[in-house]
Amino acid sequence: MGYVQIDAIAVIERAHHHTIWNRCPDYQPSFLNDLMAVDRDVFEHWAHAIAYLPMADFRFYMRRMEQRRGSESAWLREWKTAHPQVLDEVLERIRTEGALTSKDFEPPPGAKRGTWWDWKPAKRALEILFRQGDLLISARERFQKVYDLTERVLPEWVDTRVPSPEEAARFHVRRALRAYGLAQAGEIARTLTIASRPLIVRAIDELRSSGEVTRVEVDGLQAEVFALAEALEPEIETNGNIAHLLSPFDNLIIQRDRMKRMFDFDYTIECYVPPAKRKVGYFVLPILWKDRLIGRLDPKADRKTGTLLVKTLLFEPWFSDFDESIPSLADALASFARFNSCHAVTFDRIAPTGHKRRLKTLVRRALAGSV
Repeated sequence: MGYVQIDAIAVIERAHHHTIWNRCPDYQPSFLNDLMAVDRDVFEHWAHAIAYLPMADFRFYMRRMEQRRGSESAWLREWKTAHPQVLDEVLERIRTEGALTSKDFEPPPGAKRGTWWDWKPAKRALEILFRQGDLLISARERFQKVYDLTERVLPEWVDTRVPSPEEAARFHVRRALRAYGLAQAGEIARTLTIASRPLIVRAIDELRSSGEVTRVEVDGLQAEVFALAEALEPEIETNGNIAHLLSPFDNLIIQRDRMKRMFDFDYTIECYVPPAKRKVGYFVLPILWKDRLIGRLDPKADRKTGTLLVKTLLFEPWFSDFDESIPSLADALASFARFNSCHAVTFDRIAPTGHKRRLKTLVRRALAGSV
């Protein structure tokens, strides 16, 4: 995948854990913390958003870190003018005391908590130093970032040679195509923040000339679509009659326009939509069945009662293969409930109607069979 996006919303298990669990059913949330804080196989930084990234890829993000240090925005220059010593003081304190969280830095007297623009100076300094590569996240404690000097977090085996812009662009193209299989140039460019769009286009041309990347035709799409040549050689093996409930931040669906073009799936997460305008609910999960996105649901894990609440479950208007899909969906819901430490599932609205009783019965049997 190349990265896993981090998100703080916790109405169900957080998105980064959810995304990995869908691909590794034995996954437990503690694994990711161990990979970062103990094994040092992953690190946190910016892909298209804040994400967990393979430590082996670290060098390809160094150029972006250096750019953030060298090209300051107007607000950052103003902030540094207003707080000239804060960056040095924060860095020196971590150097002397070891890894710290933002809570270890007391705000100035009378300061109020608020958005990024109202953050206490030390907290903003931590994020600036993190973005420009002076600090890394060494661990998370109850989702709280623990900052440390980059040189104390990086394992000795990490290659820290800064790649040329052209090398970084080729890496970017390879990473995106391994993740997506098929992608247009714009989709490749939006996957990470390693290279600019012009460099991406140039890298695609270079990799096509060498035979590593090839152009493919997709029925119904006029734009150029690319793939790694090696990905087209084997037969694609499907997972059979299996359903997955995807995180809104899952790598497969994070580019909404791509999902609409490739799978005719028009999707909105809706937690950022005013309640009166929501069509499904707060935290909408797409339903993947076989190789089709067949619906969406709005769940919430009630951890006090151990119940997964399915507030809304809507199938796509065109979908009609309920006899085959509902048993698979019931298994997926039971597995998802267990992943969220729930032992029961309740349903409110299901559309089209007529499937609630069967779905409830099958989910209850699946949960009972797992005890």
